[in-house]
Amino acid sequence: MADPLSHFNEEGRARMVDVSDKEVSKRTAVACSSVAMHSDTLQRIKQGQVQKGDVLAVAQVAGIMAAKNTAQWIPMCHPLMLTGINISFRDNDDDTLFIEATVKTTGKTGVEMEALTAASAAALTIYDMCKAMQKDMIIGPTYLVMKSGGQHGDYTIG
Repeated sequence: MADPLSHFNEEGRARMVDVSDKEVSKRTAVACSSVAMHSDTLQRIKQGQVQKGDVLAVAQVAGIMAAKNTAQWIPMCHPLMLTGINISFRDNDDDTLFIEATVKTTGKTGVEMEALTAASAAALTIYDMCKAMQKDMIIGPTYLVMKSGGQHGDYTIG
């Protein structure tokens, strides 16, 4: 097992992990988030009746942009060449919108942070576009569902 404190150097200061010697592999990560809201807010989103525009289309683009820019937000993340990003939405027909972000690459480090960032940005965008209608929406939980590839192998939420 790798050193659990791999983001610290010999002086105990933060560092970006050196992945130079790692093998290139196909990597995928899926993360989810949700936004709980009033039923009428969800219905307006689904019917395209939000004053700021198509909430899900904008949230989808925000999630994609966030995944592509994760290394600019999370200090120790490596900038990655992503090979695929997909943001999808579903709801419970009542009061919750669910977000799923899938991110793929072929590289030396995983894309878990990119998937989590994408799901988070999509949720925040939904909030931003609907806050004039409802300020007490609740975002989350946001969590990793699965990841594949890399030396630590696959993970799927239990």
